[in-house]
Formats: sequence, structure tokens, C-alpha cells
Amino acid sequence: MVGDFVLADDPFPDPELETEEAPNPLEDDFEDQLREQSENFQGNKNKCDFLGTDKQGRHIFGIYASRFPEKSQLEGFVRQVIKEIEPFVENDYILVYFHQGLKEDNKPSAQFLWNSYKELDRNFRKNLKTLYVVHPTWFIRVIWNFFSPFISDKFRKKLVYISSLDELRQALGLNKLKLPDTICDFDHKLNPSRGRVSQPAAPNGRPTMQFGVTLKFIVMHSPCLNSIPPIVRKCVDSLSITGVIDTEGIFRRSGNHSEIMALKERVNRGEDVDLSNVNVHVIAGLLKSFLRDLAEPLLTFELYDDVTKFLDWPKEERSRNVTQLIREKLPEENYELFKYLVDFLVRVVDCADLNKMTSSNLAIVFGPNFLWSGRTNTSLEEIAPINAFVDFVLQNHKAIYLIDVNQRTVSVD
Repeated sequence: MVGDFVLADDPFPDPELETEEAPNPLEDDFEDQLREQSENFQGNKNKCDFLGTDKQGRHIFGIYASRFPEKSQLEGFVRQVIKEIEPFVENDYILVYFHQGLKEDNKPSAQFLWNSYKELDRNFRKNLKTLYVVHPTWFIRVIWNFFSPFISDKFRKKLVYISSLDELRQALGLNKLKLPDTICDFDHKLNPSRGRVSQPAAPNGRPTMQFGVTLKFIVMHSPCLNSIPPIVRKCVDSLSITGVIDTEGIFRRSGNHSEIMALKERVNRGEDVDLSNVNVHVIAGLLKSFLRDLAEPLLTFELYDDVTKFLDWPKEERSRNVTQLIREKLPEENYELFKYLVDFLVRVVDCADLNKMTSSNLAIVFGPNFLWSGRTNTSLEEIAPINAFVDFVLQNHKAIYLIDVNQRTVSVD
């Protein structure tokens, strides 16, 4: 029906010209298997969730069919989703659509989906790197095949069907993925042989490891000058060269994933890697991956609750509070590395006329890589103050770091 379907210039004729009796195969209910469980839409303030960053440091957003309102409210729902993720789509990003929970009364029509796609800004289409569809049904496949003739090959290749949450975790490179119980239970029913996914074992702690371990472990086992891991210094040195630091889209564009993974493996084996002939986006991706792979975020789990309140602080108190958090609550090795990276990112900002990376752009990229929650996924409501905190540090670094770490006051019991 779909594969050989030939359409006129407008694939969706005026609905006023159609008779009520004319059957529309795309409007049939194919979702019986997904009806059993759904979330209460009214109970979710956010229309979508921030799920973290993937292996290359790209933001991941989750959209749930179970949160769709009734059809009459879908247009406003889509606009709200766009509004929530719009600040992030200037950078490469990942979208995950969870199909569980779609019902007849909230299932969008083909016409609505097509109109929504056409209204998307260029950045939404261009910078979307992968669209994962989790637990797809025949309905989804029919809709996608129906749209295929009218969508570019480049965009069409971004769609990836995911049959299980285990497969999704592997694709995203996220060992922990906090999702609604209804989706986890549904996945368990579809894939009973998999059982609940157990967390992977901790790395074996080879002394040469710099990825996937704690910063303290690296400082103890690697030749770190002023607590700066060797691979971080190599990345920063390579990216600081004139002609590299001013590369347009530095840190925003994704590097080749296989090259990044190969470099990480070599570093963890203790090899001395040469980055002189490595692509700038691969080096940038390697640096972001280092931060994201830390067993504990650079700004530490302890500071999470404080940083996520940043926007609630009175403006006149922010400088004092930020300085106090960074200089008094960060462990010394974390303080040193954060200061080192901030100094480098400020130099990146100084080249913003060429690389187009302002402090706010860099904050969006690095915020989720500097800090995340140890309890649950970081929500969109929490990612905003984290990014604002990093942006503030980049803009006020001179005042914050006026006194060097070696001159910090250390309390003595």
C-alpha cells in the first residue's frame, strides 16, 4: 500500500474535500499493544526530558507518546516541546521517541505530523544527528514509509529503530538511564529474556586508565602536572593552536565516533597518543568524552543541589556564592582542572567572531559534562541553572580566580 503509493504535489489533500466514510488506513488503530499502560499527562510539567549526553557529548532529549495530550491540544504540545529544546539545537543533538503509551485519542494524524515537520527550523533538522524510535510498531513504520518520498535522504538516514532499552543504553553509551516505570515494565514484557539490565562492572582500574575512572585515581597513577591529566593537557594544547581554536563550531560539531573510541582505548592502555594530525572535532570530542566518562562529575555530586539553585540566587549574591562554591567546596584536584579548563574556554570565547562559540554556547555544551546528578537524570529545569552557572563562571573568571589555588585559605581543625 505504501511502498508503491504515488502522491500528487500536495500529499495531504484538503480534508474538507474528503467524505467522512472514506477510510484512511493511517488512522486505523494499530496501538492495542501499547494501550495497557500510560502515564498521567497532567502530572508532567515538562513535555520532554533531558536524558544526558551521549558518547560524543551531544545532548539527548526524550519525548514520550504517553505524555501526548488529546488531539485538540497536540499543536500547543508540539510548540512547547520546540520551545523547551530550542536553546540546545544550535549544537548537535539526539532525539529519543518512546512510542509506549500512544492511544487512539492522542494519536496525531499524518497531516498533523507532516505540518509539524515542515514548521521545524533549519537547525532542528540539520543538527539532529539521530532520531531513535523506541518500541516501534507497524503504525510507526507505515507513517515513516508514507513520509519517505518527501524527506531528504540525509534526514531519512537519521532514523534508528530500537527494540529494547538495553539496545538504547548501548547506542547512547549511557549505563544509567532513568525512565518512567511504565516504559521499563513494558520493555520487560517485550523482552522477558533480557530481564532487568544490570549495571556493568566497574573498570578494572589499570594504572594507565584516564577514561572511566575518578579524577583522584588519575592524579594518583599518572604524571599530572598541577592535577591536570595528561590527555586533557594534550587536547587543550592541540586545540589552542591558532587556526584550530578559531575553527567554526569547535565543540559544537561532532567528531568521528570510531576515531574517538580508538583514541580512548589507546590512552587507557597507556600509549602516548599523538594528536598533531587528528581532526579538530575529534580532539574536541575526546575532551568532552573525558569529562563525561569521569566516575564522578568534575564539579562533584556534592555541589549539584547548590548549582541547580543558581538562578534562584539574587543577582547581587551570585558572584560571592559561585566563588565560595568553587574555591571552598571543590577538592583541590577538581579545582585545578576546572580552573585550567575555564582558562582555555575563555580563550575559545575570545575567538567567538570566528568560531561562533560564545560563553553561552560553550556553557550549553559543557554544562552537562561538568555536572550531573548521581540520583536521577538531570531534568530540563535543572540543566538551565547548570548552564547559567558555567556561563557566569566564563564571564566572571577573573574575579573568581583572582587568588590562585595555592593561596586558598585552608581550614585547620
